[in-house]
Amino acid sequence: MEPAAKSITRLLVTGLLFHLIYIGTVFDCYFKSPVVHGMQPFNAGVSLAKRLVLIVADGLRADSVLSYNAFPAYHNSTEPIAPYLRSIVRGRGAFGVSHTHVPTESRPGHVALIGGMYEDVSAVTKGWKTNPVDFDSVFNQSSTTFSFGSPDILPIFAHGAIPGRIHTWSYDENDEDFTKEASALDIWVLERLETLFQNATSDQGLDLQLRREKTVFFLHLLGLDVTGHSYRPHSREYMENIKVVDEIVNRTEHLFSQFYGDDETVFVFTADHGMSKIGNHGDGDPDNTRTPLIAWGKGIRGPLPDFSQSSHDEYSLPWDLSDIYRRDVEQADVAALMASLVGINWPINSVGVLPDVDPTRPGFLEGGDGGRSKAKLALVNAKVVLEHFRRKHFLKKKNMLFYRAFGPFSHEKNPGESDVTDIELLIAVEEWYKAREASARLIQKSLDGLRYLQTYDQTLIRVMVVIAYLGWTAYGATAILFPNQPKSFDSTISGAALVALGVSWTLFAIQKYPATFYIYAVFPCYFWRETLVASSGPLHELYRSGKLRGSVKLLLQAVLVIAALQAMVIGYTHRIVWSIGFLAMGFIWPDWSWPEHVLKERPAMCSMWIVLCVTTAVFPVLDVNQSEHLGLIMLGGVFMLGGGILTGLKLGSGGKIFAVLRLVLLKDRWQIVLLVLTMLVTASSVYNLRSKRGLPLANQVLGWVALVSASLFPFVHPPKFRDPYSKILSYFLAFSACFVILSISVEGLFFVSYSALLVVWVEVEAAIRASPSPTSQGQGAKGKAVAGKKTKENAAGYQLQADDLRIALFFLFFVQVAFFGTGNVASISSFYLDPVYRLIPIFSPFSMAALLMFKIVAPFVILASVFATLNARLRLPPFSLFLIALTLTDVMTVTFFFRVTDIGSWLEIGQSISFFCITSLLVVWSAGVCALGEGLMAGTLVEYRRRRRVAVRKDD
Repeated sequence: MEPAAKSITRLLVTGLLFHLIYIGTVFDCYFKSPVVHGMQPFNAGVSLAKRLVLIVADGLRADSVLSYNAFPAYHNSTEPIAPYLRSIVRGRGAFGVSHTHVPTESRPGHVALIGGMYEDVSAVTKGWKTNPVDFDSVFNQSSTTFSFGSPDILPIFAHGAIPGRIHTWSYDENDEDFTKEASALDIWVLERLETLFQNATSDQGLDLQLRREKTVFFLHLLGLDVTGHSYRPHSREYMENIKVVDEIVNRTEHLFSQFYGDDETVFVFTADHGMSKIGNHGDGDPDNTRTPLIAWGKGIRGPLPDFSQSSHDEYSLPWDLSDIYRRDVEQADVAALMASLVGINWPINSVGVLPDVDPTRPGFLEGGDGGRSKAKLALVNAKVVLEHFRRKHFLKKKNMLFYRAFGPFSHEKNPGESDVTDIELLIAVEEWYKAREASARLIQKSLDGLRYLQTYDQTLIRVMVVIAYLGWTAYGATAILFPNQPKSFDSTISGAALVALGVSWTLFAIQKYPATFYIYAVFPCYFWRETLVASSGPLHELYRSGKLRGSVKLLLQAVLVIAALQAMVIGYTHRIVWSIGFLAMGFIWPDWSWPEHVLKERPAMCSMWIVLCVTTAVFPVLDVNQSEHLGLIMLGGVFMLGGGILTGLKLGSGGKIFAVLRLVLLKDRWQIVLLVLTMLVTASSVYNLRSKRGLPLANQVLGWVALVSASLFPFVHPPKFRDPYSKILSYFLAFSACFVILSISVEGLFFVSYSALLVVWVEVEAAIRASPSPTSQGQGAKGKAVAGKKTKENAAGYQLQADDLRIALFFLFFVQVAFFGTGNVASISSFYLDPVYRLIPIFSPFSMAALLMFKIVAPFVILASVFATLNARLRLPPFSLFLIALTLTDVMTVTFFFRVTDIGSWLEIGQSISFFCITSLLVVWSAGVCALGEGLMAGTLVEYRRRRRVAVRKDD
């Protein structure tokens, strides 16, 4: 391998590793795991009920069940959708909205409800059944827990718990079929509960176990989540499933009343997360974070009047419940509520706040003893959270060299000791109200302290991130501007870099930082060492020659580049920016920058460019909440077929039309057959799924065969023609199958428009670059000689031109649009699941995610092939334009890093994380795909570049 090739390979691999590894900085900075061990458990000694029933309706939106009629299109009766639950809210229970945290997934939601803590955002990737819990829970502190439901949820709490404490009954995971009636899963749970009570009539040991105090029953109802994914939360199916859940709640309460014959049972009904309009969850969409909370039975107060409607807002006013007090909570508060009701030890990792701690607002508990129980429970709540803070405080203090204690507790050796003493004195003199006030202040102070300790290392990480990303930009720019420069001051700079790295690692070791910090520190030291070694000499020469002075034009270009990148940042929250970008490329760029003779001599190309820019600009402004539209899916398939055949005719032009058509159909016949097969299978599968007949096995097998065969075809049987566009056409037809079977509406049409625009882009750039510059046109033979010299330099070694920055920006723009052209910019969770059921009807989160990712990355293969072709057409070395783009993109990445937040609305938190991860992953993916692009096009581009070099020699 030549030195230049080695240098490019090293730069690409380094950039790939750097961006992959540095994604972790956002989680180390903002979202570290809050779990610590060694805390003392606390119990108020107050038991309001003998047993507790927790019913979790997975994926249930608050407005869907609490509204009188959230489905006016399907429900015309005067009867409410959930009459039993609504009668509880109005007659004998307390209700509110439970606000979940990001990510709004089943595992984190249940951990918050039952453990009282919020796992870090990365917990969603830890797995479901096989990952044992490493934190305490209400179930673990109960005398016995009987749990029924999904095999994906129950084992989370059973594994790692005290042996024999938690009993589970779950159905087979293959029963979670998204194409069938999901309410059957909920009915299965009720039937198992009935069987349990029936068995107890003949099993004395089981009967004694069921009648013990501090017993918890957990009913996990998965049906609504499956139905919401399959049919969306505003469908008739979702409404019918709510009715089933309402009836299950009714029958469950009747079962307990019949078996126990007392009023010592308390019921809590809620959800782990909601459901967005398009049938997904995971991000911070308010429809995902707002879940119902209804509590009734022993120890729970009844409904309270709200004459002024002070507890309601625009969200709940349409529910026809505005005359009843609505008490909202954070999701982790539910664990505190449940622990208080049955008198168990509070989970030691809990950061939830009992709603009744605040004396200025009604909570959920009844107040029969004048407030004594609430005051004692508030003190226990304060002790639990304070103990959590103390443990983290002592661990951090033990390891830090220059530890700065949390201000409000800094004056005490044992933080919060004086506050606890004061609260105990208030309780002793029966000042219940003041004791609750003081407990609330101590809880808030402890929570603030926990946040302080959780974010203690943020400044260090932020500084490291900025230095590293700036270093990468400088390193990439140096490699492009000053390739193969002799190295100067090598030993001095290398020594300084090693000293900086050694000092950092020593401090990390003393203070017991995670291993990732050692890796983070390597990159800035390496980047700045390489940059200074390679650029110090050339920069010194440029300064001596005076070329760096008065570089107004260079500064202006830098400002324009940064402005363009920041416009792309805005595009993440305002989709119209991408459309404006296409219109600017279609109208403003040709008018301002295209050579006049190109406009005159290539009118067809110019017209095609404008038409495709306008067409592609339509897609980002379309509503992201699309419904399944088979007609548009098939229309996309027709355009793919037509585009493939017409392009083949164009490539084979020169003979009689029928002979050329026959050649095209013969050459691409199998790809065309596979695409037609995919369209037929997709249409059949859609009809079967809509009619609720399930996915036929034949359709599933044929769908997989068509998708896999079509995707692999160009790699197994590469096209015989040596023209690069033949290969691009082959790749286009290969991934067209993906955009048929995995599309819900207009994605296939976008793929056609986007791919065609990329191909025309190559022709436009080649025509512009081939145009003689104004300087050479006006200088005769001397000017031509200079132009010829420049051409030689470009052929032999890459020389940066001002136009290359624009091309790199265009590439970054196309990278973003390939991802966001038809999807919501909020997060990956916005991509629809409906098409996945045509291949995987059974719940399999990682397989489904893999199919979605395949669909997301498919356009990048076309982009990579086109971009490699563009490099060749412009007579540039491989990856040269991409390297420029790679150095520019981190302007966006750093912007999003500083916009990441762990406070504010959950929508803001979720989007801020998504934006940073997306920009980083897009860079990583683009690097990998563009590296493969040269391999994908190798058979054609080598010959193409050889012919170009021969042409250059002839011109000389």
